[in-house]
Amino acid sequence: MTWPTLPARAAYLALKNGKRRNALSLAVLRDLRDQMHAYNTSPVDKQLRVLPPFRPEILVELELADAERDSNARSQYGWLLDADEWQKHRKGLPNVIVLRSEGPVFSSGHDLGELRSLSQDDVRETFALCAEVMSLIRRSPAPVIGVIQGLATAAGAQLAFTTDLPVACASTQFRLPGASIGLPCTSPSTSVARRLGHAFTYRMLALAHPVRADQLPGGVVDVVPDEAALEQRVADTVSQIAEKTGSQPQALGKWGYWTQLGLTGASSISGGDGYEDAVAWTGRLMALHARSADAAEGIAAFFEKRSPAWKT
Repeated sequence: MTWPTLPARAAYLALKNGKRRNALSLAVLRDLRDQMHAYNTSPVDKQLRVLPPFRPEILVELELADAERDSNARSQYGWLLDADEWQKHRKGLPNVIVLRSEGPVFSSGHDLGELRSLSQDDVRETFALCAEVMSLIRRSPAPVIGVIQGLATAAGAQLAFTTDLPVACASTQFRLPGASIGLPCTSPSTSVARRLGHAFTYRMLALAHPVRADQLPGGVVDVVPDEAALEQRVADTVSQIAEKTGSQPQALGKWGYWTQLGLTGASSISGGDGYEDAVAWTGRLMALHARSADAAEGIAAFFEKRSPAWKT
């Protein structure tokens, strides 16, 4: 791989199947899973430590863990709240991950040639493993930057839109082509719909037409004009996260953001679009977050007009 050198505490998540248009074969999916496990396994207890499920009721457990009123909650979630525990369980692990592949295609999705030859059990494993990889990226404590080049199609588009911060050249194409071969991209459309909206995604699903990055709804993908600008934007984004923010606040902020989006008001007495529930819930989370060492350092640095010396 000939990608630029990353700063300390940043690492590449490499999609290595250039000879087959970076297709998500069973072997490639296993490799992506193993890389994500390596980046999120505690060196202390060898447990995989990713963000909790995006369920708002887990905030109660975090509050108990912070107050040390529940030893089980503290054991499970203390690493996400306490700077010393974070440093212990994430020693040597990256604060930001950069997903990349090489060649003119970011990813052509599942390897259709391989799928034709697999047993039904292996086909099921392929799609289950794909879902697992997407979940590992989504729940990664370290934000995942997606560097999308050339073409991201089918499960390749799903992978691109599952990353936290996708970046692409204006000419990069995204496509959900399954309908044209009788296998609509229903699984890939899950992440695409959550990023692009339901109506836009359904047109992609039904028509199987490619869409350029500069034709996507505004702000969904960080769009740059050419490859030189792409490399510069990736470098700037990596630097911002790895060197200018605390890693523990990034992780808890990511969990809180995606969790509050699920508060829609559907099951609440306040009804509406869930805003009242969300603002009350995030207020509790910020009160919890304000007790962290990095929050104290960041606020002190603000008043002292200096750069923060992050604890994590």
